[in-house]
Amino acid sequence: MARRYDCTDATDRKTGLREAASAVRRGELVVLPTDTVYGIGADAFSGEAVGDLLEAKGRGRNMPTPVLIGSPNTLHGLVTDFSEQAWELVDAFWPGALTLIARHQPSLQWDLGETRGTVGVRMPLHPVAIELLTEVGPMAVSSANLTGHPSPQDCDAAQDMLGDSVSVYLDGGPTPTPEPSSIVDVTGSTPVLLRAGALSAEQLREVVPDLEEAS
Repeated sequence: MARRYDCTDATDRKTGLREAASAVRRGELVVLPTDTVYGIGADAFSGEAVGDLLEAKGRGRNMPTPVLIGSPNTLHGLVTDFSEQAWELVDAFWPGALTLIARHQPSLQWDLGETRGTVGVRMPLHPVAIELLTEVGPMAVSSANLTGHPSPQDCDAAQDMLGDSVSVYLDGGPTPTPEPSSIVDVTGSTPVLLRAGALSAEQLREVVPDLEEAS
């Protein structure tokens, strides 16, 4: 039976975060609010848990799961060949609605799907998410919906779709925007906008003027 906690209540939030952290460490799934849409998350370093996440969503390994982190400093242990422009984007837009596709450290023991040596990583601008990520470390997090259905902006919508496949639901109220994060590939010499979401190409070019857009 899934447990749900109202994170707008201080006592319930404290209990919910403790229970969510314990669930993640046990290899179970949790739903958490972010600054874009609700996400379904698991321990990024548990291949079995990430597999359960993909199964809960009805999503294939050909669509690997992004990773959320609680601090930009965590990047040092996760990615390699991270360019100066990539750091400039981090400085300008994190925490926030920007996912960066970077080359992950080859020594990392994780299985996020068919990543081809890359990882999508983001630091969300949401206190509940950041507190959980700070407690448990990097989490594989995807939108908390069944594949092909709208991404949920509230906990009710997420729970209606995912039900008891998730152990703990953290209800932080409605999210501020229905738009997903923007995705920029920083694996090459020039940043490439793969998906324009909450951040526009124009906003991103204020920081990296040579940003290209994927055709």
